[in-house]
Amino acid sequence: MPFVLYLLGLAVFAQGTSEFMLSGLIPDIARDLQVSIPAAGSLTSAFAVGMVLGAPLMAVMSMRWSRRRALLTFLIVFLLVHVVGALTSDYGVLLATRVVAALANAGFLAVALSTAAAVAPPNAKGRATSILLAGITLACVAGAPGGAVLGQLWGWRSAFWAVVLLSAPAVVAVLKWVPDGTPGSAGPGVRGELRVLRARRPMVLLLLCALVNGGTFCTFTYLAPLITGVSGLGSVWVPVVLALFGVGSLIGVTVSGRLSDARPVPLLLTGGTALLVGWGVLALTAGSPVAAISLVMLQGALSFAVGSTLVSQVLYSAAGAPALSGASATAAFNVGAALGPALGGVAIGAGLGYRSPLWVSGLMVALALAVALTAMASGRARGGVRGPRAEGAATP
Repeated sequence: MPFVLYLLGLAVFAQGTSEFMLSGLIPDIARDLQVSIPAAGSLTSAFAVGMVLGAPLMAVMSMRWSRRRALLTFLIVFLLVHVVGALTSDYGVLLATRVVAALANAGFLAVALSTAAAVAPPNAKGRATSILLAGITLACVAGAPGGAVLGQLWGWRSAFWAVVLLSAPAVVAVLKWVPDGTPGSAGPGVRGELRVLRARRPMVLLLLCALVNGGTFCTFTYLAPLITGVSGLGSVWVPVVLALFGVGSLIGVTVSGRLSDARPVPLLLTGGTALLVGWGVLALTAGSPVAAISLVMLQGALSFAVGSTLVSQVLYSAAGAPALSGASATAAFNVGAALGPALGGVAIGAGLGYRSPLWVSGLMVALALAVALTAMASGRARGGVRGPRAEGAATP
């Protein structure tokens, strides 16, 4: 794989750290800013909303830019708004910084995914995508628990300063190693790319991305209160559990990167079914610390194995939309990241307890499986679903 993909993965790690670190900081932010746990959790939803809106908007805005210019612009804006977030004492300002940071993150990830698809060898989009998404999973491993540790030692603001420090080397790396003057897209223009994305296969895959990721973030956002309030573990265990989720995620995205190009449909159906069962079992056994810790790691692996495979399948199915395919995958991924925590917060706010996000996660994955199976049945009725050799990958 081209070395530039690993540099982009480094930048994605810095940005993923910002997105995931709030999972371990929600109780501290709620106390410091005097808001409720669901309100603090909505900071994650706000970030995801910014990603949803920003992915297509930033991709269109940067279509005529060089890739280096686009990546640098988004990275620098991302860094600066974290400085503001670290300094503010106002919940509204913090909420706004999360949206702006998400717009910058969305633009960066959309360009990075399109770059990965463009420079990857034939029939290797899954592996290229897994390198970028490995940055997100490493953020789960190190960023989220690291943010929780920093929050416990020096307050939640220190985690924001850590993101600033992480982002600086990424800026230097893009300046040094991403070539200038490389066009961002040689595609058919915005209207032509939108026509590609409106086809049935990309639309189904984007819906599945949203549903599966919604289930992931619904539980991940509220892991800290689940572990302390249901499993009965002390707050010192929160970084450990977040790290285990991240380790599982890294394993999942690594394995899927090697399998998704050749056998995506079996991976999606088997992994999706196991993911559904896992959310239900975790909900029933969350009161046991041993069971909760073990299943959190397993669910991290399954969530990202299925999620990263879906992202790569979007890139395959929308190859005729080189700029907007990455943006659409990013947006769909974060529709789920916004919807999941919001639904989890509604469930908690309704008095259903800290187990309720697990059931919401299961329902979202169940719906994804129903959509996938319906789409596959419909495809067979119309003449079959094209296999891996037709476009480099099979899709539902």
